[in-house]
Amino acid sequence: MSKIGYARVSTREQNLDRQIELLQGASKIFADKVSGQSVERPELKAMLAYIREGDIVVVTELDRLGRNNQDLTSIMNQIQQKGATLEVLNLPSMSGIEDENLRRLINNLVIELYKYQAESERMRIRERQQQGIEIAKKKGKFKGGQLKYQENDPKLQHAFALYREGNTEKEIEQLTGINRRTFKRYRERFGIERGAK
Repeated sequence: MSKIGYARVSTREQNLDRQIELLQGASKIFADKVSGQSVERPELKAMLAYIREGDIVVVTELDRLGRNNQDLTSIMNQIQQKGATLEVLNLPSMSGIEDENLRRLINNLVIELYKYQAESERMRIRERQQQGIEIAKKKGKFKGGQLKYQENDPKLQHAFALYREGNTEKEIEQLTGINRRTFKRYRERFGIERGAK
């Protein structure tokens, strides 16, 4: 039986040190620097492939594993299918319960309650944001997402022309400074296609 740590931060600029320090008791630590909304995390996949029956996967907080209920459930199921268990350091410890099956059951119940609470909180935040937007609209104070470029913007028109001429999105980004994702949104908004004038 081994303790296997998993740490994650959302961007390359963020620091893993705090989590790594809290996971010091683990015999091996896997760490990703990628958003929790993505399931394409190389170290998460490596950790799930590495764990064996009887192992304990340790994370500092549940949202290090995943940001939504569906992903969390899928990852937890994979851990359980391997015969391993999950320990979340900021949730109550079940180490005092000697019966392994009972400890596993209570641990899973606590995690399910936490997942439900986190999902409910996210829904409440979205609801409050929507209510705030509605009130601001009634008062005429809500402007909505302001477009960075208008359709007749010379920079945007130049980017569209380059696209129609067959330039790649990477080349267009280098030549105009317009981010690829942003450019794609504008292309879709204005129905810009290759070869079309």
